Amino acid sequence: MAGLPERGQENYKPGSREDFDRLYRSAYPRVYRTLTAILGDPAEAEDCTQDAFVKAFQSWKRWRPEAPAEAWVHRIAVNQAISYRRRAKLRSIPELLRRMGRPLPSADPAHVATQPDLLGALRSISPKLSAAIVLRHYHGYNNREIASALGVSERTVGARLSQASERLRALLGESAASDFSLDVSTALSEQETSSYAND
Repeated sequence: MAGLPERGQENYKPGSREDFDRLYRSAYPRVYRTLTAILGDPAEAEDCTQDAFVKAFQSWKRWRPEAPAEAWVHRIAVNQAISYRRRAKLRSIPELLRRMGRPLPSADPAHVATQPDLLGALRSISPKLSAAIVLRHYHGYNNREIASALGVSERTVGARLSQASERLRALLGESAASDFSLDVSTALSEQETSSYAND
């Protein structure tokens, strides 16, 4: 429809409670779905989404209208999810140490190969890479919107998408990961791609 603002480009006034309520209502479902895909657990995603909106509300007076509001909230939420996963890994170290010496039963490779689990694959790659893939292929964001949401350059977004696509293909097999085919002939060398993806 003509005249409607693009996603994240609605007119919001920093510090306005009514505008933040409107942002919350419009952005919450997408932020929640992004974090569910990154974390793989709806309850954890709900907690992180709520925490992200609390942080966003606390910073709402300092938000700058030059940045799309929804992308700004996504950036806070993705950072919240990354921090959550980092803390969860630290909490799992004692459990891992307790289990050392007792190998866990492995899954039948034939069963794994025929039952690809996209959410599991997304959880197994870096949160930075999975965030880029989810924002692109699940929400339809372009590189500029993803860059704004994640607080990185568009070139870094391209590198992360390429690296995430490559890792998902390796985890899921070429046919299962074809939905993530970026068909990007990047001008970056492998070394540059790696350094940008880690930004």
